[in-house]
Amino acid sequence: MVHCPECEGEIAAESDVEFIDLDAKISGLFRSSKRFYVVACNNCGAAIGSGVAGGGD
Repeated sequence: MVHCPECEGEIAAESDVEFIDLDAKISGLFRSSKRFYVVACNNCGAAIGSGVAGGGD
């Protein structure tokens, strides 16, 4: 079982966290889109993960 490190709330399903898209843009020579995101606990709002997702156009 996974729990939030801040509030100890149970994280058992995708609906227990919020996916927040911080920035998305297409630029550069290869015109690839980079999306910066944070995953937050739906119970207390603490950020529990982050990353960058990329894709081509």
